[in-house]
Parts: sequence; structure tokens; C-alpha cells
Amino acid sequence: MTTPDFSSQFDSAVDAGLGWLADNGEFVFDAVNAALAGVYKGVLWCIASPPSYVIVLLIALIGWRAVGWRFALLSGLALLFCAFIGLWTETVSTLALVLTATFLALLVAIPLGVLAGLAPSIDRVVDPCLDLIQTMPPYIYLLPAIALLGYGPATALLATFIVAVPPALRLTSLGIRMTPKAFIELGDASGVTGWQMFYKIRLPFALPSIMAGVNQSLMMAFGMVVIAGIVGSGGLGESIYGAVRTLDIAKSINAAIAIVILTMILDRLAQSAVRPTKGEQP
Repeated sequence: MTTPDFSSQFDSAVDAGLGWLADNGEFVFDAVNAALAGVYKGVLWCIASPPSYVIVLLIALIGWRAVGWRFALLSGLALLFCAFIGLWTETVSTLALVLTATFLALLVAIPLGVLAGLAPSIDRVVDPCLDLIQTMPPYIYLLPAIALLGYGPATALLATFIVAVPPALRLTSLGIRMTPKAFIELGDASGVTGWQMFYKIRLPFALPSIMAGVNQSLMMAFGMVVIAGIVGSGGLGESIYGAVRTLDIAKSINAAIAIVILTMILDRLAQSAVRPTKGEQP
């Protein structure tokens, strides 16, 4: 009779722990699943209910105000292209998934990043955790999420949320820490309160770094959306996964183009959020 090695024992312990968690915390994970799916469906309803040309026009207007008329024209035409190739439903589904996951990630990342920037002791605890999250293969987060939440948008949201948190948290913390000491000393000498120090001095200096974190979180979310197609998340990620399984090259290329279009549009909008523009940006 052979003795199981450490690897087998460890794997068995992990499987048993995950099984116990799924059995004893079923009501919690059902509630989480329902909440995430509800938020996603609400965002999707807001985007998918109006006709496609209304959403295209709205995004073009936002692009015109934020970046310039050339960007607005190109983004509008690019989104219309997504509709013409028959991928509008998948495109808005992906947009809803990315926006929802990124918004939830920012709700956690920015406040925690501020705390980490203000308190070095918190930063020393958070930093190794972020290293672990960012060095793990992104698809690894799908496995426990499937075991606990099952297949569907909630699983994709949870996995996307996890990979979208670290960039925003890191860059928020960095921005808070990089406030020039001369301005902090000036604030202390002026007798400002702690809240005034944060709102009037630290936050304006940190805002470019925070917005860079928002931009990076969006990019990480888009990358995860494609991987999350294997869990039935819907949208362009599932279209690409289905096309790969059936070797439908044309469909996979169309879906990839749609993802690139969405990524570029949101990337430019996020970059322009803290950069007042006068006319068209170069």
C-alpha cells in the first residue's frame, strides 16, 4: 500500500475545502449570484433596450465632448460597423459586462488604494496580495467561481472584477503617495483639516494616476471578457469561444474586431477624462 504524496494530499484538501464551502455557503453564493446577475441585467437593459443608432449617437456625442469631432465620427462609424456585421447584441452585452465589472472593481480599488497610499502599513499588506493576483493566470479565477456560482454572467463578472482591481488600486495608492512634500507642508502650515488636505491637495495630484488606473482596469476587463466566454458569459467572448470550437475563422475575426473597437473607444474616453481638450487631441 503506497502512501499518498504531499501533492495528492494538498489537492484533496483543496477539493474538500471548496466542496465544503459550496455546500455550507450555498445561500450566500446564491445571493451573490443573483445580485451580480441583477446588476448586469440592469446595465444591459439600459444599453440594449434603445435602438442601436441611439446608443451609437450617444457614444459619438460623448466622444465629441471628451475628445473631438474626428474621434466622434470614427467611433460612431466603427460602432455602426459592429451592427452591420450582425454583432450588435454581442457588442452591447460585452460593453455591459465590462462596465459593470470595472465599476464594481473601482468601488473597491479606489477607496482601498487611498487607504494604502495614506497608511504604509496597509500598503505592505495589500501589495503582496496584488502581486499574487496579477501573477496568476487570469483564467484560474474562473475555476473556483464556476464551482461556487455556476455558469453564467455572474461568474464572468466575479473573475473580471478580480483581475480589474489591482491596476486601479496600485495606481491610486501610488498617486496618493506621490503628493509633493512641499504642498503637504504648505497645507499643514495653513492649518487645513485632514479632509481638506486630501480633497484640495492630495486628490488633485493623484487624479492623473487614478485615471490611469481606471484605464488599465478597463483594459484588463476586456482581456478577461474573452476568456470568460467559456463560462457562458454571453457577448463577444462567447462568440469567439464558439467560433474557435467550430473553426469559424470569419466569425472569430468579426468578434475580435468588435472587441478592438470597444477597447479603443473606452480607452480614449478614459484617457481624456482628466485631460481637458480643446478641439481634437493628437
